[in-house]
Amino acid sequence: MQTRKLGSLDVSLVGLGCNNFGTRCDQDRTKAVVHAALDTGITFFDTADVYGETRSEEYLGKVLAGLRDQVVIATKFSAPIDHDPEHRGASARWIAQAVEGSLRRLGTDHIDLYQQHGPDPSVPVQETLEALDRLVREGKIREIGNSNFSGEQIEEADGVAREQEVTPFVSAQNHFNVLHQDPLEEVVPACVRCGLGLLPYFPLASGLLTGKYERGQDPPPGTRLGAMPTERVVRVLSDRNFDRVEALSRFASGTGHTLLELAFGWLAAQPAIASVIAGATRPDQVAANAAAASWDMGAGDLAEVASIVQGGRD
Repeated sequence: MQTRKLGSLDVSLVGLGCNNFGTRCDQDRTKAVVHAALDTGITFFDTADVYGETRSEEYLGKVLAGLRDQVVIATKFSAPIDHDPEHRGASARWIAQAVEGSLRRLGTDHIDLYQQHGPDPSVPVQETLEALDRLVREGKIREIGNSNFSGEQIEEADGVAREQEVTPFVSAQNHFNVLHQDPLEEVVPACVRCGLGLLPYFPLASGLLTGKYERGQDPPPGTRLGAMPTERVVRVLSDRNFDRVEALSRFASGTGHTLLELAFGWLAAQPAIASVIAGATRPDQVAANAAAASWDMGAGDLAEVASIVQGGRD
């Protein structure tokens, strides 16, 4: 498995998204999925305090007990973890509490990458960065990142960090895949300018880029889309998306590759990409994702994909 730099961290090119742990995966299945990931060379595990109502961190921590020095653990704060309005946001007060909860649930004395799950307009970014900087100096976290920030917000935070001489964000995590290319407009250029590594989530478009869904058919029970609201299902499984997926699949097949390999290879070839975060509920899915990153796309391949998706606009 190839690794790439993310600040001071070395992360596997394919990461494991742990949002299914504590919901679609119980403790035993979590263990099977995590060990399958380790067997393929995946060492980057991305979770959040809100996943599975905190169970994702708990399950992951139990599985990784005794393996801590072999992995890079990323988690997140700021999303509401319960009904208490005080248990959310990016204030210094909540960050100090939230990190202790994550450390306890993960069973570790430090978090490798601590990410703000989303912007908090009620808190100045300087307050957030200064609070995170204190955690870095205390040794509780190694690097910090953001998620769901706009390009403007990424650049603002980087400017504040430099001006105040505090720890800057080293990563951005955003919705990004071959069918949803909006980050190419502002987020990717901001990451390049500020030196952040990009961690795309939903790299498989909720499973559409795995070929598991059929045009005109309801999502099978147990799939990600099968549990989503009808309006999102309709949006993802649109005729336009199926037209593009079928064309992409034909192109991939004609070059000796699969649609899954195209999904990972296209992202890996984009500027600033550090690791492609993909979730899984079964060991075989993890193995397939890890193997799919082997397509090193050239300029001709990328041009053909661009032609097929017509600029990637949703």
